Amino acid sequence: MRHEFEVREEIPLDATPEQVWEAISTGPGIDSWFMGRNEVEPREGGIVRHSMMGRSQESTVTAWEPGKRFSYRTGDNPDGTFMAFDYLIEGREGGSTVLRLVHSGFLGEDWEAQYDALKKGDGMYLHKLAAYLKHFPGRTSTFNTLVPGPQVPDHDRVWTAFKSALGVTGELTAGTPVRLSVPGLPAAEGVVERTDHPSVPSVCTADALYMFMHGYRDTVVVEQHSFTDVDGAAVEQAWKNWLAAAFV
Repeated sequence: MRHEFEVREEIPLDATPEQVWEAISTGPGIDSWFMGRNEVEPREGGIVRHSMMGRSQESTVTAWEPGKRFSYRTGDNPDGTFMAFDYLIEGREGGSTVLRLVHSGFLGEDWEAQYDALKKGDGMYLHKLAAYLKHFPGRTSTFNTLVPGPQVPDHDRVWTAFKSALGVTGELTAGTPVRLSVPGLPAAEGVVERTDHPSVPSVCTADALYMFMHGYRDTVVVEQHSFTDVDGAAVEQAWKNWLAAAFV
């Protein structure tokens, strides 16, 4: 049985409508804050292709109004489930923007866990978008990766592991300075832009944006978007090793 759902989010962004449009409606822009690799055919009826971990999904652009509205819908799965995304951009005085997202569709048998993950994840990704626009204006990601780890039901254990990776021994809140310390990755100083215990939606260093997420069915996930040249294979392996060691 399928179940209808809708998630509504709204966020103020310290960026112009043009900057927000580039970030949400172009492949390089989406790659710089969202998961996977993305391609967008810029027209109504065009194709949006999302690829991650060896799988690809195509959606159809249902609204294309540059600087104002971008919407797309996946095709129907055999069970009738699908997802649709509708982004509305509203410019404000002083060059800022309000972005509204309506994420809707039908979920399948595991709908309650999926819906809970979407309600949490949609907001976290919009805050990650805000961090990208604040810290990396005019830049796009050269490499991004999502590395899933084990399922860990203990929230406090996950929070402690995230703090350790960030070199934080005291309280972890927005504005907390960090020193990323993960074997196999260069040490880097940065700042926490957003926390949502037991997840950390956005951490920014000079050249990278990170997300530490306790997500769907308690899966631990790390994401990194690099804005300088890196050895992608080495970055992925370093995070796999860290996840394996942190949650033995």
